[in-house]
This record gives sequence, C-alpha cells and structure tokens, in this order.
Amino acid sequence: MMVQLEEKVSLLENWSDGKGLIVHGAEGTFCSGSDLNAVRAISNPQDGMKMCMFMQNTLTRLLRLPLISVALVEGKALGGGAELTTACDFRIMASDGVIQFVHRHMGLVPGWGGAARLVRIVGSQNALKLLGGAVKVDLEFGLQIGLVDGALEAPQAQDSADTLLEQAECWLSRYTKGPTPVIQAVKRVVLSGRELPLSDALRTEKDVFGTLWGGPANLQALASKSKHN
Repeated sequence: MMVQLEEKVSLLENWSDGKGLIVHGAEGTFCSGSDLNAVRAISNPQDGMKMCMFMQNTLTRLLRLPLISVALVEGKALGGGAELTTACDFRIMASDGVIQFVHRHMGLVPGWGGAARLVRIVGSQNALKLLGGAVKVDLEFGLQIGLVDGALEAPQAQDSADTLLEQAECWLSRYTKGPTPVIQAVKRVVLSGRELPLSDALRTEKDVFGTLWGGPANLQALASKSKHN
C-alpha cells in the first residue's frame, strides 16, 4: 500500500489540469492501519527508519500537491490511516467514521508526519489528548475540535460508497470552482503561509499574484462583472 500510494502521488504531481482530490478507502473502511505481520517483518530500527522516511516524504508530497484535497473518512482511520487524513487539506466524515491515533498502544508515536500536522490542525493541547490518550474521534468530537470539517449524510441505498463519494465531490466542489490556475494558486499561497517564514510567504504571495493579475481569468472576470457578489 505504501509503494502504491507513493506511485499515485507521483502521478498527481504531474496532473497539470487538476484542482481537487478525494482520498478514500474501500469496503467501508478508510484505512485500518499497518498490517501487523508486515510490521513485525521490519521491526528492527534500521528498517523502521527507512519506512518512516519513505512515508514522511510521500505524505509531505501529498499535502503539497497543487490540489485542494479532502479525506473521505468512512469507517476506521487508525494509526497510519489517521496520519494519512492529516496529509489532506480537509477531512469529512460519515456517521460511522472514526479517526484514532493508536500509536501509543503499539509503544510508538506517529512517524509519518502525523503528529506535526495534527498540532497545526487542532492545536497542541488537543493533539496531546488525541496522541496521549489514543482517543477515538467520532464525527461529533471531530467537528468540535476542528479535526473534521464536514459531515456526510448516512446513505439509504445499497450503493452507499458511491453515494458518499458523490457527497464528497459536492462538498469539495465549493472550493474548486473556477479556472485551474486560480485554484492551484490558492493552494500554493496557503501552503507558503503555513510552511514558510512570513517574509518568504509574502514574497511567494506576491509572485503568485503576479502570475494571475491581467491573466485570462482575471480579464474575463473584469469583463463579465459589474460588482462583487
């Protein structure tokens, strides 16, 4: 799964026309964590560090994609699955969804960047509670602490996965409407504001602004609008 995820990220890095991304699981589960038999096979420190560095790199690249991303959490997102949700810009959850950082139970802390990203999402106090307590985050609690950004309605039909995905597409579309260069520029300035020192972020914002001012989308908007709405 780790190698497949990295391969998908590599493909998405070259998707020049993309604006949005939905990360979801299969068969009613987002991601239930690592296969324990596979973990036992690499339980020595050297292999563990290689895996850690590989996944840190993969999830950092996922977060830095020029796409607005959302994790669709249906069922369990445990351990590494919980870390994966933090590598998306948003998280939306079905009524049966659960995010749980179970690392403490395994004598570990997150190693794929999940702890650092979690602090930025929910703050240090909530991150301590979720990591130190291995707390199960359901929909209500997730919305309360800001880990979850939206709720999905429980599907009535048998094709629940398709229904949830359609809801996720609708939810994400409110943030991806508009020309691709504009949406990708939005993601870039937000990323720079989050990751760079203020002076560098301001410089990036100026440069990105310069690529759009007087561009096709800007000129079309000026020609078609008489006022802001």
